[in-house]
Amino acid sequence: TMAVVRPGPGGLAVPLTGDAGAWDAGVEVGRRMLWLMRRDGERPRLPGGRRPYVRAPLPSRPSTVRYDRDEEALCFDEGRVSPVPPAAWDYEVAGVPVLERWCAARTEEAEPGTLEAIRPAGWPQTWTSELLELITVLALLAELRPSQAASTDRATTDPITPAELRRAGVLPVPRSAHKPASVLDAHEEGPEGQLALI
Repeated sequence: TMAVVRPGPGGLAVPLTGDAGAWDAGVEVGRRMLWLMRRDGERPRLPGGRRPYVRAPLPSRPSTVRYDRDEEALCFDEGRVSPVPPAAWDYEVAGVPVLERWCAARTEEAEPGTLEAIRPAGWPQTWTSELLELITVLALLAELRPSQAASTDRATTDPITPAELRRAGVLPVPRSAHKPASVLDAHEEGPEGQLALI
């Protein structure tokens, strides 16, 4: 799903394929994407073992943010973070430049009385840590874009159609599947007959 989801009629669509090789390739790309987004406490590195660092201290309340493509540097007033690969700066989701939007949300003046206005008075260290990790993750996600596109192309060459899913009994989806799951529907019992709730 992570590797091949795309806009479709009425929302998002995930093409299903009967090609086992395409399925396996898509699963591999999707797992890597999920790992990069979650990381489970690990800190990924850019290719060649590079990592973005703060090269010049970030001000407590930066007023401008600019990206220097030639220097691969993200500048917050006189503060400087590099390397910031162009692929990380250019990375978009649904047409939104992720890194640019992240910076704007922390540096632009928020309208008084809004939730956006509730934030630290200065630039906390946690934002710097988040920024450095975000740069790395976006650069690595950008590297997966060609594999992601190839998985999507392969998934659409031998698609599983709605008619095939109806013949297999997958469609229509049972009415019970439209309801949220409930722990009360469980038939497992714990010690002395109680329902085990975890």
